[in-house]
Amino acid sequence: MPEPLKNIFSRPLLQDYAQTVQSVWPAFDKTDFLDRVFDAGWEQLELKQRMRHIARCLHAGLPDNYAAALDVVIKSTEKLLAERGESMAFDHCFIPDFVEVYGAGDPDRSIPALEVITRWCSAEFAVRPFLLRYPERMYPQMLRWAQHSSAMVRRLASEGFRPRLPWGMGIPALKRDPSPILPVLEELKNDPAETVRRSVANNLNDISKDHPALALEIAARWQGQSPETDRVVRHALRGLLKKGHAEALARFGFGQEISGVAVENLSAPDALAIGGTLVFSFTVKNTAEQARQIRLEYGIDYLTGSGKISSKVFKIKETTLAPGQSENIERRQRFTDFTTRKHYPGIHRLRILVNGKAAAEQEFQLEWQVYEGLEGL
Repeated sequence: MPEPLKNIFSRPLLQDYAQTVQSVWPAFDKTDFLDRVFDAGWEQLELKQRMRHIARCLHAGLPDNYAAALDVVIKSTEKLLAERGESMAFDHCFIPDFVEVYGAGDPDRSIPALEVITRWCSAEFAVRPFLLRYPERMYPQMLRWAQHSSAMVRRLASEGFRPRLPWGMGIPALKRDPSPILPVLEELKNDPAETVRRSVANNLNDISKDHPALALEIAARWQGQSPETDRVVRHALRGLLKKGHAEALARFGFGQEISGVAVENLSAPDALAIGGTLVFSFTVKNTAEQARQIRLEYGIDYLTGSGKISSKVFKIKETTLAPGQSENIERRQRFTDFTTRKHYPGIHRLRILVNGKAAAEQEFQLEWQVYEGLEGL
């Protein structure tokens, strides 16, 4: 069983951070801080609840005045940067959260603070309320950050500006009209840092969900400029590719006419227990007289708790099949419950997709796990 992500906020981590804070502000009570954090309710808190709880406990141990408290937070962050260098220390995400919770009403201090903090721990979530409350100030700020010497600050310019940042506060105005984001993406599409370019791709993928034509127009301009922008474009259009969008597929040479490509001998169980693993196999064959370039995926139609269908698509590979060439494929898909997906009993469907179109499918029954010795209860 993998370690729960919420356990990144460990006692040694917070002891170390408390020591750093005390070193820049000796009045900070490390013992009181740790006692507040690891209280009777700590074990029941999930990841983001723990992050917010730590931010509140930090606030309780700092000066009541926000400006004075923020000064301690900034100095402790600068000390970490001086000693350990820039990073994306997600386990310290309570630091930008402190600014989000207590500093949203003080942009003059908080926005420059986020520029410092993001060099140690990304402020992509903390910047969202400022985008909502101060768009006339923040939109130009994001472009200035895109020109910063620090890759971590440049990444914030893109990642914090995403219309649909996972786990982040929504920005409805940017979903409706992403045009303020585009100068930032243009500035960063060839950034020397891979982590920044990947953020650009994620941002453009977000845009494609609401404005596919715009994303495709941008992709057409960027594609072919450099190997780096080509990788950005491919990653940015992954959502449209998974949806079988014809223009996106064609941009990478995957025509939607799949005659001559056969999916044969699909083998999968008729029933599977929740918690089990779906093991399936099939053969894909090119029966045409010319080579065929294919994007091979599989889709699962999941039954939701409300009885509706939620479809997910998973990439297998992209390949070229010579005339008469066949390839045997086997894959496994876990049906274990986890935080972002729950499984429910009922009819599910497995689909094999070639260039976005279903070439074979099979239904299977997902069932509750029956434990040995309990069948008669």
